[in-house]
This record gives sequence, C-alpha cells and structure tokens, in this order.
Amino acid sequence: MGSKSNRVWIVNAMVAAIYIVLSLLVNTFGLASGNIQFRLSESLNHLVVFNRKYFWGVVGGVFLFNLFGPTSLNHLLDVVFGTGQTVIALLITIYVAPRLKNIWAKMGLNVIVFTVSMVLIALELHWTLQIPFWATYLSTAISEFVIMIISAPIMYGLDKVLDFNNRI
Repeated sequence: MGSKSNRVWIVNAMVAAIYIVLSLLVNTFGLASGNIQFRLSESLNHLVVFNRKYFWGVVGGVFLFNLFGPTSLNHLLDVVFGTGQTVIALLITIYVAPRLKNIWAKMGLNVIVFTVSMVLIALELHWTLQIPFWATYLSTAISEFVIMIISAPIMYGLDKVLDFNNRI
C-alpha cells in the first residue's frame, strides 16, 4: 500500500510540474494571465475525468503558478481566486462525471464547468484591474472554452496510449 500511495504523490508532483512548465511556456507569449488566457496547462484539468486522484496535481500546479508565477497581478488574490476556481470546478466534475456513462459526456461536462466557473477569474480581474466585468467574463470564458475543447480530444488520444487511470 505504501508504494501505491507514493506513486499517487509522485505522479501528482509530475502533473503539477507539467502544469507550471506549460503555463510558463504560454507566458512567453503573454497569454498565461489577464483577461485573455490561453494556458495550455488547463488541458490537464481533463485528467480528473480519467481518475479523480489527479485532483492534487492539477490544484498544486495552479496554486504554485499563481503564487510564484511571473505574471501574477496580486499573488494572494491569484491563489485564492485561481486555485479556488480550479478546486470548485474539479470537485463538481469529480462529483457529477461518474453519473455519466460516456467519456465524451464527462469531458463535455468538464469543459462546461470550467468555462462557467471562469466567473471567479473575471471577478478577480474586474476588482484588480478595474475592467468591465461582463467583457472580462466573456473573454476569459471563451479563452477557457477554446483550450478545454481543443485539448479534450488530445487528452482522449493520450489516454488511449498512456492509460491515465492506471498511471496513478
């Protein structure tokens, strides 16, 4: 049992590291934060569809990037809102997805939950940057939707090769 527990933590540490690296990569183009965000790392949100144990790796990556990330507006607010949004969206997906039979329905649910929950990110940006809420929500929601919808078939294909459920 100890080795299985260690495996879960090691895999989650790797997921967090991948999240940070992908976010830093996108940041070189200025797209890791702000009212238009195309974080490739958000594709890792789909991992919980395959196994809920990936929750900690994704949350850890978001937390660390928001805490120490080079583009953070206010690190404390980024941690609270960014990590909070991820925690809420992942928990909703973890709770609802098992009730769905089809993997595509589960991934679709995940896309919708993450897109809608961008309301929290829009609130933070509205408060910190004094920019219009609805325009910010629209741009962050569209950004999240695009990344999540494009990455869904990619993560599905990767699962066919890597078998995410058995990796953790």
